[in-house]
Amino acid sequence: MTEQRAQLRMEEHFRKVVRKDGKIRNAYLLVHSEKLGIHLNIAEGLTGSRPAHPGQRYFIASISKLFTAVLTALLVQEGKISYEDPIQPYADAGLLHGLHVLKGRDYTSEIRLKHLLGHTSGLHDYFEDKPKQGKAMMELILSEPSRFWTPQEVIRWSKENLPSHFPPGQGFHYSDTGYHLLGLMMEKVTALPLHQAFQHYIFQPLGMKHSYLAHHSEPVVESEHPLADLYVDNVRVTDYSSLSVEYAGGGIVSASEDLLTFLKALANHELLRKDSFEQMKVWSKFAIGIDYGYGLVSFRTVPLVMPQKYNMWGNFGSTGSFMFYHPALELYLIGSLNRFGSYGKAIRLMMKCIDIAAKG
Repeated sequence: MTEQRAQLRMEEHFRKVVRKDGKIRNAYLLVHSEKLGIHLNIAEGLTGSRPAHPGQRYFIASISKLFTAVLTALLVQEGKISYEDPIQPYADAGLLHGLHVLKGRDYTSEIRLKHLLGHTSGLHDYFEDKPKQGKAMMELILSEPSRFWTPQEVIRWSKENLPSHFPPGQGFHYSDTGYHLLGLMMEKVTALPLHQAFQHYIFQPLGMKHSYLAHHSEPVVESEHPLADLYVDNVRVTDYSSLSVEYAGGGIVSASEDLLTFLKALANHELLRKDSFEQMKVWSKFAIGIDYGYGLVSFRTVPLVMPQKYNMWGNFGSTGSFMFYHPALELYLIGSLNRFGSYGKAIRLMMKCIDIAAKG
C-alpha cells in the first residue's frame, strides 16, 4: 500500500465514521509519520453553520494532564521539587484541612507529589465521583452555565461532597481533584499563574501559538476559525463559563498541529531529558491493556485483548480527544470528536489508523 493510498483510506474511514454517527457534530484527525511518509490533517462536521477546519482549536480535556505532568517533570529536572515531596509546603493549609479523610483518619499529610501525578493518592474525583446527596459536577456544569469555578472552589466542593477511597499509594483511582492540587502547587513553585507557567515552560519554547488555558488566558495568535463546538449529549457547552472547573486536569485548548509539535518534542526528548521522561513511567493499571503513569497513558500488550501492534503512549480525554505516539511505526495520532463520553470511539478510530498504517 502506498503512502497516498494509506492516507486516503484513513480519511475515508474517518469521514465515514463521523458522518454515520449522528451524535458527533464535528471531529478532527491528524496522522503523521515521517517514517511512513504520512501527514494527514483533516476535519469533518460543523461549528455553528461553518464547516469544521483542520486548523480549528478545540478543548483537549484530560490530555491537559500530560501538560501538567510535563510541567512538573521540568521543575523536578531543574531540582526545584521532588516527586517524593509531601504536598503541604506547596498548598494552602485551609484547603488541605480534611482533604483526605478515610474511616475517621486524615491521610492528607501522607500524600506525595507522585501520588497526585499517578492517581494513587486515594483522593476523590470531582468530575466522575457521585455525591450521596445533591447534584454531581456534570449536572452543576449544565445547570449553572454562567458560573465561574476557581480551582480552590472545585477542591472544596470535592472534599465536602465526595468520599476518599484508600490511603495514599495503596490503589488507583482517577482523580481530577488531585490534578487541581498539582496546578495550584505548580503556581506556588513557579510564582506564576498556571496559564503563564504553561506559556513560559512549554507553549513559548515550542512555538505553540494556538494553545492556552481556557477561562484563564488567550492564545498568542488569534485564529480566523472559531473554537470548535463541544457537546454534552445534545447540549452545546462551548461557551459555558462553568467549564472553568477543568483547570489543570482538562482546561487546555489547542489545535492539532500544536499538539503534534508538543508530542514530537516529548518523543524526541527535546523538551524533557530522556531520563526525566522515563521517570514519568511509573505505571498503574487504568483498564485492561491500559496503564497510567505520571500524566501518561500507555496501551500495552495483553494476549487476546490488546495486541502488541497497538502499543502506544500519550493521553486521551472524555470528550473524545486523543494524542498518542506509536513508537514502532513512528506514528503520531491526534484529534478529537468533541463530545463528552466519546473516548471509546476515539480509541477505535486510532486503532483503525494503526491497522491501515501497519499494512503499508
